[in-house]
This record gives sequence, structure tokens and C-alpha cells, in this order.
Amino acid sequence: MTLLEKVRAGKIPVEVRHVAADERVDPEVLARNIALGHAVVPANRCRKAKRFLGIGKGLRTKVNANIGTSRDYPRVAKELAKLDAAVKAGADAVMDLSTGGDIRAIRRAVVKHSPIAVGSVSIYDAAVAAVAGVGKNILAMTPDSMLAAFRAHAEDGIDFITVHAGVTRDVLADLAAHPRVCGMVSRGGTFLAEWMKHHKAENPYYERFDELLDIAREFDVTLSLGDGLRPGAIADANDPAQLHELRTLAGLARRALAKGVQSMIEGPGHVPLHLVAEHVRYQKKVCHGAPFYVLGPLVTDIAPGYDHITSAIGGAVAAAAGADFLCYVTPSEHLSLPSVEEVHTGVIAARIAAHAGDIAKGLPHAADWDRTFSQRRRKRDWKKLLSDCIDPAAAKRIRLKGKPADSDVCSMCGEYCVFRLQDELD
Repeated sequence: MTLLEKVRAGKIPVEVRHVAADERVDPEVLARNIALGHAVVPANRCRKAKRFLGIGKGLRTKVNANIGTSRDYPRVAKELAKLDAAVKAGADAVMDLSTGGDIRAIRRAVVKHSPIAVGSVSIYDAAVAAVAGVGKNILAMTPDSMLAAFRAHAEDGIDFITVHAGVTRDVLADLAAHPRVCGMVSRGGTFLAEWMKHHKAENPYYERFDELLDIAREFDVTLSLGDGLRPGAIADANDPAQLHELRTLAGLARRALAKGVQSMIEGPGHVPLHLVAEHVRYQKKVCHGAPFYVLGPLVTDIAPGYDHITSAIGGAVAAAAGADFLCYVTPSEHLSLPSVEEVHTGVIAARIAAHAGDIAKGLPHAADWDRTFSQRRRKRDWKKLLSDCIDPAAAKRIRLKGKPADSDVCSMCGEYCVFRLQDELD
């Protein structure tokens, strides 16, 4: 039985109990939300995870960090260092998006090394193999090779796998009828779209979705239904193709639920600030409350080098509106693979957005951290302030630039510190 089938049978698996205890929620309530498709606990049965991840209704907004090699940078040691940095910064999950080097060996190393949930995108394997093979081109992929790639990821212990099953011929017709500024920007979605146009065929992940579900059920893999039509420019947000794909994903999520397979829906992308909440609410309505996993969203296109900030702005609004899972964006987005330091920065920015969203959602205990922290700030309890903030190392480094550790004020106000004045003069 899959985890979903167990909760439907009235059982509460150990993974669900762990998540409920960590989140301080009733395990029976969590189990009910999983049974309804409103929450997921990705946990591949081939992997003995050290921590379990809950995503969805009533749970803290989670943060994912993307890592992975490219052909120019194929070193697994570097990616494992990024994994460690993401975990240390507080990421709830990582996704291995490797396309360079021995990608299966890299994936297995990431799964073995990671104490947190691991996701991936299986179409990359099929594409890399096609380019390396006789065809020397992604067009040499076959429906069988795409499904085989998904199975390989499941066998290797991946907890949640992105599949762009909503990129259908009808969706692509909508894209052709309504041209975009940036067209398609999803790498996996583009692989499939070009293959479909060349072969004049339907998306194999859509056409053979029942076979995909059989594999997912066998390994108890959670599907992350990918948004191949996510906008790569704010001018393209919420266009007919994107919304058509979202409705298609909603139907696929219901089919997965009926088959005993957990799933979540992926979302944009580049979205102007005033449309972020609207899109999240639309997704929740159309997809019957399925967990929503968003990249950013980035609320402006013009800030390469600072896209961890543009995405944190959008991420906070999305989380407040009901998004459940934020994919981090680093300062290197649109420019390069991120460094270890940029992975840390991206995770912290996304965690700030997630936490701000949880406060706005009114989740129980969400604001407790802030209240306790502010009480310590009022008392000028620097030791606890610097150890309990979201990034202690950065806070300590900045603090020590201006004042010695034993000072009870900061260098901005000094002797005119409002808290000190109140204590001395009241």
C-alpha cells in the first residue's frame, strides 16, 4: 500500500506521525488532508529518510533548493557541498537537476547524502541519453525512454519527481495562438514540446499517464506535476496556455489521487505582483486544494543578480495567498549555476518569504518566533538575538563590524538607543 492508501484505510503511517509532531498538528487531521489530496508527505519506499517533509493544508510553507551539475560543471563534490549548505541554511528539500557528468551516479550520491527529501526531473535523463546516443539530439527520445527515465529516478529513491504531463498538443496550440515575449522557458517542457512538434505526437507522459501512475505507485513516489508553460516574463503571466495547462494538471492530479498516488501542482514563474495572489487562489480552486509548489514567483524581470529578492517578494505574497512550497531562487538565476554561498543566500531569502506568508495565513505558532525575538530585542539580549535569528552567522558578522560583543547597543543609535533611554529615564 502507498502512504495515501494507508491513510484512506484509517492508518497513520510513521511518516505522517513524524510530520504531525514536527508541525504540532493533529496526526488524524493531517492524515485526512492527505486522503483528500490537500497535503502530501513525499517518502519513496526505497529510501530510508532521516527527516520527513509535509507539504500542504495546515502545514508550514516549505522551501526547496535546486542543485545539480551541468556539462560545464559536472563535479559531484561541488553539488554535495551545495546540498550541505542548503540543509544548514534550513531548506526542507532539495532537487537534483543534474545534466552533466554521470547523472545517475550523481543522483544516487545526492539521495545517499541528503538528510532531507529529494526531488528530480526525470525527462532530463531521457534528453541527455538521446543527445549522447546515435541520434545526438533530444528528438531521439522515445516514449519508452521517457518512462524508463522516470522508473530509474523512482528506483534510485527520489521522493518527488517533476513530470511535465500537462504539456499537451492542445496546450501548445493555445501557445501558438497567443505568442509570448519569452515563449517557453521550462527546460523539461521545451524538450517535450519540441519532441511533440517534430514527431507530430502527443506528450507520452500525458498519453501514458496510467503507466506513469503504476510506476509511481510501485515506489510510492509523489508526483510534482510540472508547469511546462510557466511564464518567463511578467508580460506572459496568466496567459491562455498557462491556464490551460493548469486545468489539465488539475485533472491529472485527480487521476493520481484515485490511483493512490500523491501529487502536487507546480506553478510560476514570472508574475507581476498584483497577479500573484489571484493566480494562487485560481490554482487552489481549479485543483481542488492540491498542494501548490511555486518557483518564486519573480515579480519583475529586470533584476539579474538580485533575483533572490524579486522571488522572495513574490514568494511571500504567494505563501500568504495559499502556496505551500517555495522553490528558492539564487542571485545567479538567469546568469549561472549558483555557488555554495549563493545557495545559502537563496535558501534564507525563501525562508523569510515562507515565514512571512505563514504569519499572514494565521498558522498556529507562526508568529511565536517573532514575538519572542522582539521581547529579546527590547531587553537588548544580544546573545539570544544573534543565536535565534534566521541567519545567525550573518547577523553576528554584521553586528561585530560596528560594536564589540559585550556592548548592549548597536552602532546605529549608540548612546541614543531608544530601549536604553526608556530603561534609564522611565
